[in-house]
Amino acid sequence: MTAMAHEPMATDKETLLDFFLSLDTPEGFRAELVEGELVVTPPTDGDHEDYLGIINEQVYGQSATPMRSSGGKGLVLSSSGDHPADHVIPNATFAPRSLRLFRGAPPWMPSDGVAMVVEVTSSKPRNDREGKRYAYARAGIPLYLLVDHDRSAVTLFSEPSDGDYGGSTTVPFGKALPLPAPFSFDLETTEFE
Repeated sequence: MTAMAHEPMATDKETLLDFFLSLDTPEGFRAELVEGELVVTPPTDGDHEDYLGIINEQVYGQSATPMRSSGGKGLVLSSSGDHPADHVIPNATFAPRSLRLFRGAPPWMPSDGVAMVVEVTSSKPRNDREGKRYAYARAGIPLYLLVDHDRSAVTLFSEPSDGDYGGSTTVPFGKALPLPAPFSFDLETTEFE
């Protein structure tokens, strides 16, 4: 008998990542890979976009450090256990303008230099409250701002360590939420009501 050479078999991790990267997502939908789970989100509603507009206006007008933002930037985050690297598209990604992180970046870029990511709860709020929170913390993203419209509250997660955020501050819609450096201003949520 003759020995035959075999190509290495793809692991489940590699198969899932290959499948995800080959998806042909319908226009307007977002496909993400979060903690080994494939998540496809439909286009957002007007309230969702309004929250993001309010946040963007305040960051651009009040942040102590000038920021750039992206509403559709794919981020590759570190993997968890036997899951492939997380591939997420935050509702908003903020980075200091001086870094010019988005210029020339590939569709899926590393999160190094990102100052804050923002999510508005979607049709799968558990994914925003838990899965993405853990993924962002593992990647060391300093701040994660979650607008939870189902609970009428805004939470800022900070101090990433050991796969989660050590600090969090939650305020109901209508109250100001202090954003630390490099932003260093109070985010007003009155218009969220």
